[in-house]
Amino acid sequence: MRRWLLAALIALAPAAASAQSAGEVERCFQNPGSCTPGAAAPAPPPAAAPAPAPRPAASAAPAAPARGPDYATVLNSPEPDRRKLQESLRTLDKYSGPIDGNLQSAATTKSIGDWQKGHGYTATGKLTPSEAVALNNEAAKAPIRRLDPSAQVAAAAPATAPAASASNADALKALRTRLAERRKVAEPKASAAAHALVADLKAYVAADGKGPAGEQFAAFAKWYAESKAAGWTVGDIKPAVEDYGDTKAGSAATAEVSFETRQGDKTTSQCMVFAWVEASPRKNAKAFSCDDVAGVEKWKTDQALRSAWR
Repeated sequence: MRRWLLAALIALAPAAASAQSAGEVERCFQNPGSCTPGAAAPAPPPAAAPAPAPRPAASAAPAAPARGPDYATVLNSPEPDRRKLQESLRTLDKYSGPIDGNLQSAATTKSIGDWQKGHGYTATGKLTPSEAVALNNEAAKAPIRRLDPSAQVAAAAPATAPAASASNADALKALRTRLAERRKVAEPKASAAAHALVADLKAYVAADGKGPAGEQFAAFAKWYAESKAAGWTVGDIKPAVEDYGDTKAGSAATAEVSFETRQGDKTTSQCMVFAWVEASPRKNAKAFSCDDVAGVEKWKTDQALRSAWR
């Protein structure tokens, strides 16, 4: 009987149920409450969602704009550093204006541009930090120039100079002529001042470290004491006028002095620059090593020296 009923149910099932297996039909049969006749076949599992489209690659960040030369560091540097640059330009005969730390004055920017042209830099009239270091280093190594009065001949304008610059060449020639005349007038006084200095230096050495030269030039007294302690003796002393002119306190001179020093069979030469305002005793006297060009130029600036020598 059971098998007959099963066959009848199969025959009566709708076409959709024919897809069910015999085991499922038998289960429905044995437990009718768990299965509704004519129920649709289970829905197929949902299709997998399509993979999201790849996100477009982020565009590369725009390249940072190229930075220009760094002029602000030097222009905004402390005043002593800016004054030193002007002193270096003066030492290299590029600048003759005031040492006031103003790197944006017309005279200073022109002199910087002239220096840059001569060294392969772009002539902007402003310095980058590396150019400022190069300028100061060059000035520190520059020898102190001694000019022979006989060589002070006014330079004629180049034959190839454009006609438009003839007036400037004439003005420069006239200026150099006037300077040569001023130096010729000042030379006897400058030479007398230098020889008086050497006389005092020799007297100090002869007195074994005693005398006005040591009192006036502390750096010289210190050098002499150190040389003596190291076993060196001072021999010949030779002066050469480095600069001479007028200051707010009177006539002033700077002289480069070479000292022959000996120790046993060794002989060397030492060099110092002496600067002073003429008086008795000398005023504002100071001594420098010959490579301290910036120190000598600062002394001249502080005294407002108007040179008759350069």
